[in-house]
Amino acid sequence: MHPGWYVPIGFLVGTYGTVIGAGGGFILVPLLIFLFPQDGPSMVTAASLAIIFVNATSGTIAYAVQRRIIYRTGAFFAAATIPGALLGSYLTRFIPKQVFGIVFGCLLVTAAVVLGVMRSAHRSAPGADQAPRLRTPQLLLGMGLSLLIGVFSSLVGIGGGLIHVPVLTSIFGFPLHFATATSHFVLVFTALAGVVGHILDHTWPTHLLRDALLAAGVVAGAQLGAFLSRKIAAAWIVIGLAAALAVVGVRLILTTL
Repeated sequence: MHPGWYVPIGFLVGTYGTVIGAGGGFILVPLLIFLFPQDGPSMVTAASLAIIFVNATSGTIAYAVQRRIIYRTGAFFAAATIPGALLGSYLTRFIPKQVFGIVFGCLLVTAAVVLGVMRSAHRSAPGADQAPRLRTPQLLLGMGLSLLIGVFSSLVGIGGGLIHVPVLTSIFGFPLHFATATSHFVLVFTALAGVVGHILDHTWPTHLLRDALLAAGVVAGAQLGAFLSRKIAAAWIVIGLAAALAVVGVRLILTTL
């Protein structure tokens, strides 16, 4: 692929990822697998997590300006997800590429279903302007879930926002616009921990120009995504993205087998 396409791809990934609070790794990983089949799972996840970190940082700044981040909840969840992300980045070198492709393909199909549920929850939400203040048992439950999310998300290079958003909305009753913003805040720390883990394991990606151009695109895309998240009905964006995820996931499974 010509390098001129990397910035537009990063822009689209950053926009969609920020709108739903997922960071865009679920789009970026299969793209990197398809475009760079010679790269092993550790290289793909390392590149994805680095770009997600840039995306999450840019999106978090935009959401902070909008005052949509629940920092207390995000801080507790981030503290739990960091060790999980470090463990996940370590485990990538032990997973064969074929298994990795099948697992991630199944994850994408599952994510399509999750996003569909998220759309329904958003439509039925009462439109509250305040996120609930979680009590200690809820925080402990959330931290336990975040630990598992950190392991799995770093293992496949998606950052975890795709899972944190439905957890916040479905389990803890967060309005969607608070959930996406808080998820993006947690994603900064999750992705950074995963990147550090890959650096320590000497699995840093070698396509530096590609990754820099993708990162440049996601910075701008994240700003647009944060803006659009308040202007466009998220339900329609999510259902379209769910269909795309299902198609990509099935294709990834079939091409890996």
